[in-house]
Amino acid sequence: MDKSSHYFARGNTARGAHFLYKSAFDGLNKIYVLKGPQGTGKSTVIRSLADSLLAKGQHVQCFHSPLRPDELDGLILTEGKIGIVDGRVCEGITQNEAGEIVYMDFGRALEYSHISPEDSEAIDGLKDKLVSAYSKAYETFLTALRIHDEWEKYYIESMDFMKADQIAQGLIQELFAGHENDTPTVGRHLFFGAATPKGAFDFIRSLTAQLERRIFIKGRPGSGKSTLLKKLAAAAEEKGVEVQVFHCGFDPNSLDMLIFPKLGTAIFDSTAPHEYYPDRDGDEILDMYTLTMTPGTDEAYAAELAAIKERYSAKMKEATSSLAEAEAIDSQIKAYYVAAVDFSIVEELQRQLQSEFNELISKQLLK
Repeated sequence: MDKSSHYFARGNTARGAHFLYKSAFDGLNKIYVLKGPQGTGKSTVIRSLADSLLAKGQHVQCFHSPLRPDELDGLILTEGKIGIVDGRVCEGITQNEAGEIVYMDFGRALEYSHISPEDSEAIDGLKDKLVSAYSKAYETFLTALRIHDEWEKYYIESMDFMKADQIAQGLIQELFAGHENDTPTVGRHLFFGAATPKGAFDFIRSLTAQLERRIFIKGRPGSGKSTLLKKLAAAAEEKGVEVQVFHCGFDPNSLDMLIFPKLGTAIFDSTAPHEYYPDRDGDEILDMYTLTMTPGTDEAYAAELAAIKERYSAKMKEATSSLAEAEAIDSQIKAYYVAAVDFSIVEELQRQLQSEFNELISKQLLK
């Protein structure tokens, strides 16, 4: 059985580049931060380490790149409490309260003599282009978010807030009764998905596969889904219930899912672009639209809502194409560096990491 969990801990969002590594990597005994530009083998080494750890039956948490979701930005060896992360993306990890941080310089593998002055000039030009492609994506996502706010207004005006609060209080009672603890907990903050150059991408299916109960929240923009999740998360922390808090990859100020590992339960916003439907025992729907909205709201504003939706979709498409542009530019920069890398040095760094992990695992097995 594949003992891996898959997340994102950075996102390209309407609030700019957003990082959750500080929370995701909190409490580890050791964090290896791999330094060096793109193309110096960091992601490849992280992937091959993940594969070898999984082959040994270890549980591995994989952190994916929002620019290329099939590549890894980092991993955590769960039982050993050790993390590895690409230094270019781990904003927020400046100190590790629980343990040490070890920096490994993959930039050592670059033979700068193989990069001509013309190449250097081309790389600098591409770096500027990369910054502006990202800026354009973030600005366009922000425009889309403002349009989304217009969309929400129609529903917020039809919302029964007292009813929404009763739903929240009822769920708090039902989920946490009998599981309270005197010591409050701190939620672990992650992303289950990301805006990528190919559109929205998520790991909801794999993250909830082993859970007994899944609550699918349905509703419209502004029907209180994120607010409900925020209330549940705060109550879980206060009552000492372990909680994983998943932020929205489009607007990180919003929440999209909570997982309560000890309760075997997930509750998540199951609307586009991560729309799922119950398909097994233990799945249920919580429809905030029918429970909290004035009936007929959709119909009353059908024309206005359709126009807003169209503008929103167009902006999301535009932002996604800016991310695709960023990915293409990043690949060009990468190609210059790959051509100048001495891969025997990368292999040496990989062996060093591999042996430290092997040593740790054998110590664990001897316990």
